[in-house]
Parts: sequence; structure tokens; C-alpha cells
Amino acid sequence: MAALLVGRSRPARRARSRPPGRSLAPARLRASLRRGRLTVLAWVAVLGYVTVFVLAMVHTSYDTWGALLVAPALMAVGTPILARVAAGNPERGVFKLLMVAMAAKLACAFPRYLMAFVLYGGAADAKMYHQKGSDLARYLTTTDFSAGLHYDLGMKVAGTGFVIIVTGVVYAVTGPTLVGGFLVFSWMGFWGLLFFWRALQIAFPEADSRRYAKLVFFLPSLLFWPSSIGKDAWMMFCLGLTTYGVARLLDRRFGAFACIALGSLGTAMVRPHVTVLAGAGLSVAYLLRKRPRQVSALGPLRTVLTAAVLAVGVALMLQQVSTFFGTNGTGGDAVNQVLSETSRRTSQGDSVINAATADEPAPAFSLNPVKLPMSVVSVLFRPFPFEASNIQNLIQSVECFALLVMFIRAWPQLARIPKLFVQRSYVAFTVVYTLLFCWAFSTINNMGILSRERVQVLPLVLVLLAIPRPAAARRVRSRRPPLWRVQPGQWRAARHGPELPVAVGAPDPSRTQGGSTS
Repeated sequence: MAALLVGRSRPARRARSRPPGRSLAPARLRASLRRGRLTVLAWVAVLGYVTVFVLAMVHTSYDTWGALLVAPALMAVGTPILARVAAGNPERGVFKLLMVAMAAKLACAFPRYLMAFVLYGGAADAKMYHQKGSDLARYLTTTDFSAGLHYDLGMKVAGTGFVIIVTGVVYAVTGPTLVGGFLVFSWMGFWGLLFFWRALQIAFPEADSRRYAKLVFFLPSLLFWPSSIGKDAWMMFCLGLTTYGVARLLDRRFGAFACIALGSLGTAMVRPHVTVLAGAGLSVAYLLRKRPRQVSALGPLRTVLTAAVLAVGVALMLQQVSTFFGTNGTGGDAVNQVLSETSRRTSQGDSVINAATADEPAPAFSLNPVKLPMSVVSVLFRPFPFEASNIQNLIQSVECFALLVMFIRAWPQLARIPKLFVQRSYVAFTVVYTLLFCWAFSTINNMGILSRERVQVLPLVLVLLAIPRPAAARRVRSRRPPLWRVQPGQWRAARHGPELPVAVGAPDPSRTQGGSTS
């Protein structure tokens, strides 16, 4: 009976403790109104999408309205993958951040399309890729493969031909839609950025992962340039996959060689010289990798075999570079020939720097390492605002200047690079690849081309901005209160720490013997 009375008295006590005039009805009403508002917004969005879709089908071709089918399909495929990635991440709000990043990347395909086909009137490589990719897709969807595959690209497979093949395979699935193709390649570039982010978390766990995510997912150049049908988006995806494999190899995780092999094969089919730069960075990072605490009997043998595989891979890539550029051998003369020819070919257009006369031969490229600092500044931070020759270059110069300011402000972190170069082999991979890339691509004399090519190094350059602050600097900054939070007369204590206790009757240390304040 007592227990029954106690059980009956609890609701009564809860009812008496509730303030008078308060009830759950208003809260429930507000929640139902909120749910109803969301439902109405969802229905309005669906009806608006259907209306736009019907109007686009009536007034445009599949080149345009096909994007309305491709975009939701890409979001539907990417959402569960991002949910799984976010579920394994300890930070809050990761899923929301990744979803916004994917949506922003897909949205940038539209201004990229407008730039290629409205601003430049179709004078872009994407137009050629679309036309030849559409022909290949038509062949793939109508040919009986039992008799074999016979298709003439009209060019060699390596380089432009391989991007045509990728475009044809994409169109065989989605249909030949130009705007939809921009969306697919932009989506492909997003996964490359995601691979870069995951590589940082694996191989450099103490880095500021959230800051790096905001930089690598929302830097305007990385959003805009790899969002077109062409080599840039494909290279971003394959470089990200290669870097992800490098991180897994340095952290001794399963599947590293598969990622490195697939990513390197993808980059080698388009730009093999970039593959060589990544291979050089990987070789240095692997040599600096820390040994595990417990070494198995097969550990040294595995290390030797891995080093041999990397050496053979770099040698094969050098041979591929020689074949790709049509040079004899892979020595210094061949490198000088390739870089000088690159400098000559890019010395055209309105955005040229260091322009040469028409009858001047190809300039000889200097291998002097003294010029490396200028090469780094030229590749990463140009054009400067006073070098802009059009509105596109002016916008790009604003981003370059902001990036330069960020590096200047991050000097305490950057001063730790020599130490981290040995302690964290992923930092060594980043630094070696960045320096070699700046050395090789400093021969480009056109700011427009350089702005587009620069996206192949920016994800690794941003790793340096994610280096954590020194522990001592963090402690000092956390202990020192801001000036506006210090009471009058306490700024000296805030600067020098808490004052020592003074014995009763002892003279005030803040006063002189004469009684005046110091």
C-alpha cells in the first residue's frame, strides 16, 4: 500500500512543481507548426523542381535538361558514402560540412560552364571532349562487343585521348549531356578533395583537420577550376587517390598499394610528369618513415621490397614521361628541353609574363636551386593584383594575395616544418612534392594557364596551414586574457602571471620607499 501511494504521489508532485499557467500545449503546437513548415517547404521545392524540369524539356535540348537528372543522381549516390565517412569521424558536424562541400562543388559546375561557353564562346577544350566523347558513347551503346572493340580515336591514348575515353564512358551511362558532363567531372573532383582530407587525418592526426577541411573544400580555385570536362577534374581525383594511398602506406594500413597504383596509373595516362613528382615525394617520405616499435622478422625484407617497387615505379614513370614528350632519354638535357618548350608554348595570350619576341628561340631553363624561392612565389602566389590584365586575373589575384597573407600569419607553424619533416613523413611528402611542382611549373608564362594548373598542388600546400601551433604558444595564449577583459590596474598581473602572496605587514612591492607608485 505504501509503495502504491508513493507511486500515485509522484505525478501529483510533478504537477504541483510545474509553474502555474505553463502547459505543454504551446511547445507541442510550435513543434507541429515547425514540422508543417518543413513539409510545406519540401513540397514547394519538389513542385518547383518538377516545373523547371518540364519547362527545360520543352525549351532546351538534353545537353541542358539532362543535368536536372544527373545532379540528383550524384547527390543520391554521394550522400550515403559521406554519411559513412562522417560516422567514423569523432568531430561534430562533419556530415553537414561534407554535404555542403559536395553541393558547393556541384554548383560550381554551372559558372565553369558559363565561362567556357558564354564568356569564351565555346573556345575551350571541354567542347572537343564533349563532341568526341558523344561519338564514343554512341559507339559503346550501339556496338555488339562480341565481335571485338575497334574504335579509332584519331590520336594516341595517353593525354587528351584518355580524357576522351573517360568522357565517352561517362556519357554511355548518363547520355551525352554537356551540362551533365560538367556536373559529373565536378563531382569527380570533389572525391579527390575528400581523399586529400582523409589522407591528412590518417597520416597527420595532430593537424588542424577542421581548418584544412574548410580550406580544401571551399578554396575558390579548388571549387572552380576542377569543375569542367577535362584533365583538371580527373587529375584532382587521381592525385587525391594517390595521396590517400601514400597516407595509408606511411601509417601501415591495408590497401595502400592498390590506391597508389590506381591513382598513379590515372595520373600517368594524362600527365605523367606529375606522377613522377608524386613518386619522388613518396620515395623521400618512405625513407623517413618511422620504424614500428615491434619489428617482425619479415620487416626488413618487406621494406627492401617496397623500396624496390617504388624505384621501379619511378623509373617506369620517367620512361613514360620521355615517351609522352618525345624526348631522348631522361637526363638533364631532356628535362631542360621539355621545360624550355613549355615556357615557349605558354608565352602567348593576354595574360603573359616574361614575354619573348616572336623570333626568339625557346629559352633555356635554369636548374639552379637558388631560383627555387622565386619559383615557389611565382607558382603559388601570382598573379599579383598589379599584374592582372582582365577581371578573371583580378579575381585570381585576390585569392593569391589572401593565401599569401595566411602564410605570413602562420609563420609560427611554418617554422616547425624542418622538425616535422623528420618526425612526420607525410609533411616530407608534402614539402618535396610542392617544391618539385613549383620548380617544374615555374616555366609557365601565362597566368591563366598557371591558375588552372596550380590546383594540382594546392591541396598539399594547404597541409602546411593545418600544422598545429607550438604547445608553448598555445599555453601562453590561453593564459593571457584580452585587454578588454582585464580590470583596471590588473594588466601588469595579466602580463606577468598571478602575483605572489605578500605577508601581513610587509611593504607593498608596487611602491617605492618614498611612498610613490613606481
